[in-house]
Amino acid sequence: MRVGFKELFLNTKRRREIIDITEEVQKAITENDIENGICLIYSTHSTTAIIINEEESGLMEDILRKIDEDYPKNGIWLHNRIDDNADAHLAGAFIGPSIAIPVKDGRLCLGTWQNIFFLELDGPRIGRRVIIEVLGI
Repeated sequence: MRVGFKELFLNTKRRREIIDITEEVQKAITENDIENGICLIYSTHSTTAIIINEEESGLMEDILRKIDEDYPKNGIWLHNRIDDNADAHLAGAFIGPSIAIPVKDGRLCLGTWQNIFFLELDGPRIGRRVIIEVLGI
């Protein structure tokens, strides 16, 4: 079994932002010559998340709007006494920092309309770190 490791560093421009990282994840599989296995995508920040969904502009806006509705910045959050970003921590905790995707024949097993996205929930930030680890043969 082989194990490959790649780090992405992302600069974000807005407080809440969605960045497609599908190509970079696929590159990690190709560069590490993994034919069949599993790929883990993990964000090292508690105010970010990783999701899979369709890349359609209206849907991207809907996702951001739903996050704003469920985790409003001006909510009465206890953590805001310290950092004023409890909404981002809560969204990150409930959405999740990682996903795992099967790899078959050297390709991510994504559906026709699926892409991998990094969600910035407390930007803008410089050097957001995403780890991609691939295991397989």
